[in-house]
Amino acid sequence: MPNQARAKPERWTTRRLLVWMAEAFAAAGLDSPRLMAELMLSHVIGCERLRLYMEGDRPAAPLELDRLRELTARALKHEPVQYLTGEAWFFGLGFKVDRRVLIPRPSSETIVERVFEHCRAAPGFGGRTGQGVLIADVCTGSACIAVALAKNLPGARVVATDISHEALEVAAENVARHGVSDRIDLLAGDLLAPLYEHPATSGRGSLHYLVSNPPYVPDAEWAQVEANVKEHEPTVALRGGGDGLAYVRSVLEGAAGLLRPGGLVLVELAESTADEAEAIARGQAGLVDVEVIADFEGKARVVCAQRAV
Repeated sequence: MPNQARAKPERWTTRRLLVWMAEAFAAAGLDSPRLMAELMLSHVIGCERLRLYMEGDRPAAPLELDRLRELTARALKHEPVQYLTGEAWFFGLGFKVDRRVLIPRPSSETIVERVFEHCRAAPGFGGRTGQGVLIADVCTGSACIAVALAKNLPGARVVATDISHEALEVAAENVARHGVSDRIDLLAGDLLAPLYEHPATSGRGSLHYLVSNPPYVPDAEWAQVEANVKEHEPTVALRGGGDGLAYVRSVLEGAAGLLRPGGLVLVELAESTADEAEAIARGQAGLVDVEVIADFEGKARVVCAQRAV
């Protein structure tokens, strides 16, 4: 967007701003440039994204243009748009995000989709409402997975853990925002440790599902991580140790003792570590039917195993 003094006579309408921003973001190599433009413009105007298309000829006010210039300049320097607007979308739901938590990614929706699929198909696992189902979400971050599960399985209860107290502050806001505080318990602690002390999950074989999106970037791949991720998102939630499996391994090793017969463990991972993670899961007594699930891009993204019946 040029300075107003140099602008063309025509007005900066919503439609024109969306086109300009999306083209600028695409040229800079930002992911989902049109979506990012919509998120930023709706944030500045203070409206729902759909309203942008209902009022495409709406002219931007001078203060809105100033704010857009500022935010666009920061986005073009690879500051995440989700942090600039304080909003990210996951499974059709809006979540507050800032530098205390990772930005939710569509790849993590693979976990949610598999839980729903299993609930519907497996006898005794709650059906479409998840009635009576108990889920643990380890390394919950913004609580996007926990909330998506609770919102879509109104009969289920979720126990969500994270070692970061700052992340849990954001998670609590998102849980309250979506009206599921009565069915999601947020616990501070390292990986599975809080589950052994919580009344609902302390008993052996209590969980129907154990899900996790832990830190999983291998040290050897850290240099190749995109600048917008490496320079802005919390490192503690990204790096998974030398082989990227330090936390993935811990969740898989503890899964059988927490899951009830027929229950599932699902852990997100780096595509490069999928084979090794699968081998770890196959080596756990009590886990069967191990598989690696591809995400929407066809990348090996989630290792899944079932507690032996």
